Amino acid sequence: MSQENVEVVSQLIAALNERDVDRYLSLCTPEIEISTPTTPLEGPTRGPEGVREFFAAVEEATTTFRIEVERMHTVGRDRVLVFGQLKIVSSGGIALEHPTTNVYELVAGKLRRVDVYHNREEALEAVGLGE
Repeated sequence: MSQENVEVVSQLIAALNERDVDRYLSLCTPEIEISTPTTPLEGPTRGPEGVREFFAAVEEATTTFRIEVERMHTVGRDRVLVFGQLKIVSSGGIALEHPTTNVYELVAGKLRRVDVYHNREEALEAVGLGE
């Protein structure tokens, strides 16, 4: 199952980069949850409506929003760890590039949860691979 999960995650990232919310949601469970570094302030994004709101906020705030994958690793049967670079250009023209490490949790080939980390060590600790 782990190689199939890597393929699903690749499709999810492509859908996000293309801002294709319908394709993204087709790869998610109805209980989808997205946790980002702003989650402590706003709470996690939940369900299809939350994902639609997330995509709408990205569309409104940026002209470019891409995850460029450096490498992927499976962690157990149901998680995929992705190391990459988040590249953003705000609607005001400010460019930002930041390392990102995402942990994707899948159930029966569908995304159940994604946790986004800007600190790679935190992400490794979250999946039990930290020092």
